[in-house]
Order: sequence, then C-alpha cells, then structure tokens
Amino acid sequence: VQLQASGGGLVQAGGSLRLSCAASGIIFSSTAMGWYRQAPGKQREVVGTIGRTGRTNYADSVKDRFTISRDNAKNTVYLQMNSLKPEDSTVYYCKADTIFGNEYWGQGTQVTVSS
Repeated sequence: VQLQASGGGLVQAGGSLRLSCAASGIIFSSTAMGWYRQAPGKQREVVGTIGRTGRTNYADSVKDRFTISRDNAKNTVYLQMNSLKPEDSTVYYCKADTIFGNEYWGQGTQVTVSS
C-alpha cells in the first residue's frame, strides 16, 4: 500500500492550495480517506474525512474553507484549501481506512502560509 501526498508549498495568507493523495495497493472506492495535520510538538489532528459514499466531515477550524473530494477513477483524494491562514501552516498527511480495519498513512506534505 502506498499513499503519495503532494501539492504542499508556500502561499500567502488568503491564498489557496490543493493537496492530492494518490493511493495504490488498496481498493480505493471501498476505502474511507482522511486528511490530518500535525504541528511540531502537537498531536496529529483531523482536518477532514470522506467516506466511501462521499460523505464528508470537517474540523470546525477548517469548515467553509477546506473541501475534501475524491476521484475513484484516479484513486486520489484531494484537499482544496481556500482562505488559508498562517495557523494552517504545518505538515498535512492523508490516511486510508480500509473496510478490513487497516489504516495507512501517507508521507506528509508541508504547507506554509505567510502572513
């Protein structure tokens, strides 16, 4: 199983970024996916999740700014981040939760928002 996250970078406050996470080795259409982030010295926190049916959930801190979507044909999950704030700066990870009860993590992608 491999989760390859990409799309991070440096952006000014108020700007946008789109993260991608390409999955392989799993039955993607049957897998719930999520985006998480972890700042140095802090616990990893959920940003949002998307279920097999496309149902989404978001952390309060990103609601109305971030959108998760998935393309089952491309085995890819996306995180569209708008109206970015400096406090959104950290490493973002994607996670896969399979129907068999396994979870897998991507390698993380750095997002930096300058003020």
